[in-house]
Amino acid sequence: MGIEPVRSDMAIQEVEDGYLSDSAVHSSIAEILERVSKPPNMVAERDKDLYEQLLVIVNPLTRKKNLDEEILFATALKALSGVVYKISTIYHASLLRNIFSMCIWDYGLDTRTALLELIANLAVVPDKFLEDSLEMLVRNFQPPERMCGYICQTRWRGERKRINGQLHETLCSITHLVPLAPFKLKGILHRMMPTFRTRKALLVTFVECMLGLESNEIGEYLSSTLLSMVVDLLVDLDVNITWEDILKEDHNRSIFDMEVEDLENNAENNSVGSQIVCRKGEGFGDLKYNMTDKLDCVMVIVCEHIKSSACDGRLVKIFETLIESFLKTVLNAHKSKFSQFIFFYACSLDPEICGLKFAILLTDIFVSKTEDPISRMSAIAYVASFLSRARFISSAVVSSIVKRLVEWCYDFCYVQASTERIKNPRGHRLFYAGCQAVMYILCFRMRLLMDIPELKEILFNLPLEAILCHPLDPLRVCLPTIVQEFLRQAMAAHLLKKPFLSCDPNDLLESEFSKAFGGVERLDMFFPFDPYLLKQSDRFMRPNFEFWSMVKKTYSNFNSDDDFDDLDPESADEGSHDGLDDEELVDEDGEDDLGCSMNNMSITPRPVFEMATASGGSIPIPSRMPARIRPSVSPI
Repeated sequence: MGIEPVRSDMAIQEVEDGYLSDSAVHSSIAEILERVSKPPNMVAERDKDLYEQLLVIVNPLTRKKNLDEEILFATALKALSGVVYKISTIYHASLLRNIFSMCIWDYGLDTRTALLELIANLAVVPDKFLEDSLEMLVRNFQPPERMCGYICQTRWRGERKRINGQLHETLCSITHLVPLAPFKLKGILHRMMPTFRTRKALLVTFVECMLGLESNEIGEYLSSTLLSMVVDLLVDLDVNITWEDILKEDHNRSIFDMEVEDLENNAENNSVGSQIVCRKGEGFGDLKYNMTDKLDCVMVIVCEHIKSSACDGRLVKIFETLIESFLKTVLNAHKSKFSQFIFFYACSLDPEICGLKFAILLTDIFVSKTEDPISRMSAIAYVASFLSRARFISSAVVSSIVKRLVEWCYDFCYVQASTERIKNPRGHRLFYAGCQAVMYILCFRMRLLMDIPELKEILFNLPLEAILCHPLDPLRVCLPTIVQEFLRQAMAAHLLKKPFLSCDPNDLLESEFSKAFGGVERLDMFFPFDPYLLKQSDRFMRPNFEFWSMVKKTYSNFNSDDDFDDLDPESADEGSHDGLDDEELVDEDGEDDLGCSMNNMSITPRPVFEMATASGGSIPIPSRMPARIRPSVSPI
């Protein structure tokens, strides 16, 4: 390839047809750099002019008006690549400033290639340009502001992928030649990582490019750093979204009164989000940064990356990093509403390894005596919600963990004085959290456990009745709607021998004991895997998510509200535990308005039959429960 000289002064060698060869241009630029590498007062005016011409050619602010100027620019970049050893930080500061401020998004493929080759060559110059080169590459993970309006359009997807590929290739080549590069890159990524305030287009392209590095060769060095930074970003976006940002303008009627699929049964479009999930410019309190839309887009990118990793056989490896991030960032982020679902999705892709590991880890945290109480409360909330909602977790795993939780609760009861009454529910909140988790899981899973003889036998051998009858009285302290549904299913399945008083379905208010149990954090109301409400990324969660309308109940054949009569009534007598106080429990109605506890599962009662109490009276029991479940979110 040849180029026409801008001025004859630039020519060191000239071919017969009036064009300079590439080698001639290289020689010209090398000589210019050498001539100006001295104190300014010693540089000839002619050499200064030639150097200024070079600065004009490689000026990032100079728009290339035609193909000839683009070719000249690309050739100059190639020439500079061959003479990087002549570039001085002292005498060529203006040239370096121009090079490192260039945006590769402004140029075509050939020019981008020449520019990135120059950056790679500069990076390997010993002790000079490594950090500047890496910063320039990371800066180009996202396009310039002026491109934000269209860079995320479908027609740009291919170009974004090509640019990301070129950036990855350049970073890998630098890493091969400079072992220190990954260490430097790690610090630069931390410093230049976008925040939740960054515009969506810039945020999306940066995360796309960064996660591409994780699956590249450089991911061998930075995998844990890259994934943990993305998880941190997700949580930052998540906690800066309040439920008020998602609720409709009519705050007196929560759109979360019912689960998602119940709301949409009457809708033409049965996909999540068509009626309730945030749309751009609708239903938000503050649209300045459009947090929910950004979070949704980033969740899509992360889920696609996890899926790609699973296809490449790397899921188990990256899951280790995800678990580290979960423990560090997510577990105690009680305001998170959606970001935790990346762990749900990862587990769904490998239930036998990742799903099992996640469930056991959470259970271990809860039963551990060395973990702090807040982490243990969060962990049990995650256990309950995960096992209830994850359709991919086998009944055998659910049975095993329920058994472990029940045994922990039983042991807790055993060390308490048998005559001790409820005095300070918050002082025993780990116990109540464990009891509530067991009841919550069984609300979703009891029928499935009953359908498997081996698991049914394990369930009937658990000391549930002894725990419920203990003077600590978990039925009066745990959330009333969970207690009521559990009792209804347990009595229908003959899991409990004696009748228990249930909460009055017409006045499902929290008692003072129940509120005290939750404490200021109200972690008793925290169910992390409540229905997912982001529109674009919902497709990753929905196929493996258990909605309440899908749940088989022990009092129903799943197609009607008939009582569940196919269980063996005699099996309720098997495996009963003695040794604990079997004193009758009598629940008390709370006095506060139900609206102040919008996080509870709420019921619209429809009494169908009556359950006898120990005193000979009866209490109406509704035929349906948690068809309506409110979202869980801690008020802190």
